[in-house]
Amino acid sequence: MARRKLEDRFIRALHKTADGGSYGMTLPIEIIRQFRWQKKQKLTLTIDAKKKRIIIEDWE
Repeated sequence: MARRKLEDRFIRALHKTADGGSYGMTLPIEIIRQFRWQKKQKLTLTIDAKKKRIIIEDWE
């Protein structure tokens, strides 16, 4: 698979999981490192339906 252009690195595809009940998307490693998220870390999702946004925050 070809490498993405630098300006396209934040364009991601949505994937359906094998169980058919969930969807997934990979995040760039630079984002994970920037926020210092760790494997199995708990995160919260906030849905802003009006602006069509999903906000990911650290779980407290």
